[in-house]
Amino acid sequence: MGSANAWAIGDIQGCFDEFVELVEAIDAAAGSDHASQTESPAAAPQASAPKPVSAPKPVLWLVGDLVNRGPKSLETLQWLMANESRCRIVLGNHDLNFLAVAAGIRKCKPDDTLQPLLDSSRRKDFIEWVRHQQLAHFDDGVLMVHAGVLPQWDVAMTLAYAAEVEYRLQSRDWKAFLSQMYGNEPAQWRPDLKGTDRRRLTVNALTRLRFCSVSGLMEFQTKEGAGKAPSGFLPWFAIPERRSRDQTVVFGHWSTLGLMNSPRVIALDTGCVWGGALTAINLASRELLQVASHRPGKVS
Repeated sequence: MGSANAWAIGDIQGCFDEFVELVEAIDAAAGSDHASQTESPAAAPQASAPKPVSAPKPVLWLVGDLVNRGPKSLETLQWLMANESRCRIVLGNHDLNFLAVAAGIRKCKPDDTLQPLLDSSRRKDFIEWVRHQQLAHFDDGVLMVHAGVLPQWDVAMTLAYAAEVEYRLQSRDWKAFLSQMYGNEPAQWRPDLKGTDRRRLTVNALTRLRFCSVSGLMEFQTKEGAGKAPSGFLPWFAIPERRSRDQTVVFGHWSTLGLMNSPRVIALDTGCVWGGALTAINLASRELLQVASHRPGKVS
């Protein structure tokens, strides 16, 4: 990968205009101009002029929640599909919700903004593309998930359990898998979990986790910041001796947590869809870039 040329970006959630502005800033920082899907044709070079050499495009790590709640989910997926060669993507809970709604398993909520995707002539293309994305990605010492990693899981376990879910999501019976995916139980990791129970727990950990106990019991009710942990629980990344602690983990999902840029923990959901900002970080230098939300302030 080459982490010097890789930038992780927080939850887009259909905030397409801010995303494009941020990618333009990333490309400018890298000395290139690759944010647009289609570049304007340049003037024909002189016969004797040397051909310019373009700088490589920075790789974009996207922490999930690509769509929903923001105004331009359709444009976001169109851009990502057209530029997927430069993207490393994991799915978030809102992306899985899009698949479930499209499959007829769930109904749109009043604040969902998925209808343009559902009404699009490219609906099938969007569904196929989303369900073939990862739930966990690891490269060059960096693990990316949408929400969190249970304290009992090391990187290899995280990738293995994510791959088990990905296999089902990409299979012919993906709708049956989604119909069994929702629910809070089992809420605690056990090594003997199998089948549907293990896959449901894996989805919840990777796409919904904020607080958990030392023993791996997940708590799903509290959505406030890290200082509001319920009794007996901690932010998942603050669990002593968690097995992924020696790797850098980058994630989003937790807008009330906000930006974290510590040696082994990078949190990037800075609430663009709620009137905050969209944030990117260079995975090698830890340089930060932000674009302020174009939306009026909202309460998450």
